[in-house]
Amino acid sequence: MIYPRPPMANEEHLAVLKQGTTVWNRWREENPAIEPVLYRAILIGLDLSKANLSRAYLNGASLNSANLCGVNLNEAVLIEANLAWANLCRADLREADLLGANLTGGNFSKANLSGALLHAANLAHTDFRGANLRGAALASAHLAKADFSGADLTNANLMATRLLETNFEKANLTGCSVYGVSAWNVNLIGAQQSDLIITPDDEPVITVDNLEVAQFIYLLLHNEKIRQVIDTITSKAVLILGRFTPERKAVLDAIREALRHRNYLPILFDFEAPGSRDFTETISTLAHMARFIVADLTEPSSLPKELEAIVPTLAVPVQHVLEGATRPYSMFQDYWKYQWVLKAYRYESLKELIASLENKVIVPAEAKVQELEEARRAIAEELLKQRPI
Repeated sequence: MIYPRPPMANEEHLAVLKQGTTVWNRWREENPAIEPVLYRAILIGLDLSKANLSRAYLNGASLNSANLCGVNLNEAVLIEANLAWANLCRADLREADLLGANLTGGNFSKANLSGALLHAANLAHTDFRGANLRGAALASAHLAKADFSGADLTNANLMATRLLETNFEKANLTGCSVYGVSAWNVNLIGAQQSDLIITPDDEPVITVDNLEVAQFIYLLLHNEKIRQVIDTITSKAVLILGRFTPERKAVLDAIREALRHRNYLPILFDFEAPGSRDFTETISTLAHMARFIVADLTEPSSLPKELEAIVPTLAVPVQHVLEGATRPYSMFQDYWKYQWVLKAYRYESLKELIASLENKVIVPAEAKVQELEEARRAIAEELLKQRPI
C-alpha cells in the first residue's frame, strides 16, 4: 500500500527532540497543546527511551535501530515509518497509527499496542512477547517468524495476514478475525483460540476454535467441490492394512482393485515403516476418514501396534482377513469385545478371497456401518429428549 508522501518535519520540534529525552519531555510539559510534527525525521539509532511522543506525527520517519524502550507513542501517527530493529520494549503505542510501517526485527516485548492500526505493516521477525495487542488492526500485515508468545491479541483483526512460522505459544487469540489468513507451520501450543471469526465483515459471523483449520472450514462452507470431495472420502474410503512383503502385497493389491471396481476409494498403507509416533498418528488420521477398514492379519508384523491405536478409540468397522489356518496373533482376542470388530474371514487362496469379497468382507462391513450409524442416531435422539425445554 502506498500513502501520500508526508511533508518535512518541523525544524524547531526536531531540534528539541535531538537534545535528548530530558529536554524533550520538559518541552512537552511546557507546551501541552502542541502536537509534534516530525514527518520524515531521521532519528536512526537515537536513544529516545521514555520520551513523550504521544500524538506526534512521525509519518515516514526513520527510527530504525533507535532505543525507544518505554517511549510514549500513544495516539502517535507513524504511517510508513521505519522502526526496523528498534527497541520499543514496554512502549505505549495505544491507538497508534502504524499503517504500512516497517517493524522488522523490532523489540516490542511487553509493549501496549491495544487498538493500534497496523494494516499492511511488516512485522516479520518482530518480538511481541507478552505484548498487549487487544483490538489491534493487523489486516494484511506480514507476520512471518514474528514472536507473539504470551501476547494478548483478544479481538484483534488478523484478516489476510501472512503467518509463516509465526509463534503464538500461550498467546490469547480469542475473538480474532482470521478471514483470509495464510497460516503455515504456526506454533499454537497453549494458545487460546476460541471464537475465531472466519467470515468477512459483510457476511454472517461464523466462528471456529482452531486457527489451523479456519481457512479449511471457510473453504468447506463456500466451495461445493471441496464438500463433494469430503463427502466422497467419508462415504467411500476404505483403509487397507497389511504387510508389504511380495506375497502379502499381491493380496493387498488385489483387494484394492476389487474395491475400486465396486466404486470404493481404497487407501492402501504399508506397515513396513517403523512404528513411530508420527506413523501411528498417520494411521489414526486415515482411519478417521474411512468408512470401514480391511486388515490382513496374515504375517501381521507391526499391524498389531497400529490396530491398538485405532480399535479401542475409533468406532469404525474393522474386517480382518486370514489366509489358511494361520492363527491370529495372541492379543487379537482383546479386540473381540468391541462391537465394530467383525469376525475374521478365512480364505484358502487369493482367487477365493476376491470371489467372496462381496459377501464375506464388504456386506458384513456395510451392515456394521449401518448398525453403528443407527446406534449413534438413537443416542442423539435420547440426548435430545433429555434436554430441558
